[in-house]
Amino acid sequence: MLTNMIISKDILQQFDMPGPRYTSYPTADRFVEAYGEAQYLDSLKERRVSPRGMMSPLSIYIHIPFCASLCYYCACNKIITGNYQKAIDYLDDLQREVELLVPHLGQGQAVSQIHLGGGTPTFFKDKELHELVNLLKAAFQWQPNGEFAIEVDPRTVDIERLHNLWAMGFNRLSLGIQDFDPQVQQAVHRVQTVDQVHALMQAARAIGFVSVNLDLIYGLPLQTQASWQRTLHAVLQLRPDRLAIYGYAHLPARFKPQRHIHVESLPSASQKTSMLEMALQQLQDAGYVYIGMDHFALPEDGLSVAKRQGRLHRNFQGYSTRPDGDLLGLGVSAIGSMGSSYVQNAKLIDDYSDLLHHGKLPVVKGIGLTRDDLARRSIIMALMCQGRVELADIEQSHLLEFSTYFASELAQLEAFAKHGLIEFDGRVITVTANGWYLVRAIAMVFDKYVQSDEKRTHFSKIL
Repeated sequence: MLTNMIISKDILQQFDMPGPRYTSYPTADRFVEAYGEAQYLDSLKERRVSPRGMMSPLSIYIHIPFCASLCYYCACNKIITGNYQKAIDYLDDLQREVELLVPHLGQGQAVSQIHLGGGTPTFFKDKELHELVNLLKAAFQWQPNGEFAIEVDPRTVDIERLHNLWAMGFNRLSLGIQDFDPQVQQAVHRVQTVDQVHALMQAARAIGFVSVNLDLIYGLPLQTQASWQRTLHAVLQLRPDRLAIYGYAHLPARFKPQRHIHVESLPSASQKTSMLEMALQQLQDAGYVYIGMDHFALPEDGLSVAKRQGRLHRNFQGYSTRPDGDLLGLGVSAIGSMGSSYVQNAKLIDDYSDLLHHGKLPVVKGIGLTRDDLARRSIIMALMCQGRVELADIEQSHLLEFSTYFASELAQLEAFAKHGLIEFDGRVITVTANGWYLVRAIAMVFDKYVQSDEKRTHFSKIL
């Protein structure tokens, strides 16, 4: 429940620290170059010959880095270009990557989840998108009732394109909105109207798309309490199936586009907190279920059902209804998960392409999880997804005595219990309603890598 979520600014200041979003554990900043193509090939072979390869469907993420224009807030790996030939060449490279992977995985592996992200996937014209889909359908077996999603810039699609996406096999859309206030849109260089988005959403529902997600960001330049409230009101009128609401992290030293944003135009930390609280309360009042951290869904949506039934998972795309199985990451900078390992492709498109042209998979770093990593991952994901950790479950799954193995972590949790952010009865750790504000900080207690890194300057703050 989110009602009466009251948390003091002193507590927020105490626990609002830089930290991971935990789409994986260990997080991507812990990947090492010593874990590369050879190790990845071993993990692919292990899947191919194991029962897991027959019984557990794959998920696939494809990164499309191209954008026609620059959004100033963006921290994604993207390429701003008007040269469409780059997109055509990139499609050729994606085909090379798939052709290199399939012999090691086995032809026709079942796939239950596909997500095209970016960048702007709809930078591809329909012809190229259709070729990409045909490539994936030739190499893999798309399961009936799977989740096949594509991120959409509303400025790049019309109703005809929505029909074409549906015909290709996509059944879920994610529309990047960020904010509906005209001044804020101008300040971040991304302008689209409510009417434009409304028309697309109406068409998507009429066509038959199972789910439409909207992305919003609070803490953008020129945002005020009043303007944010107007944006929330407009969004609730649209009534998307899912909402992702992220806090803007201003890190201009790391992300050059953010240097276009004047720091004095940004809301204060206190104002950002108020915006988050406003969103939480208004979405709850409108009937949305708070999935966790930054995700909301209507009660009948699959994410809400999964949360009620304790089947919620988290991966590199955020919260998911699908089990935490093997994930293929295709394209520049894409991250994959295979068995007890993670891998990441080259971040620069020239490096990515060069490796493929030399017949090599473009994996440049990764990590193999230790027994300790696996235990900590189970705890962190349980906190992030279910908001509770059954100590007995961890002990049975990882053959350890929780109170001894994690004695220092349990001692650190006392500070969270003191402020009413968790409850612990000796058997179960439970995140309270107020604790959801700071669930990332609670999870960080069990992150041995973060605990040894006091500065954590490469992470955004929690709120």
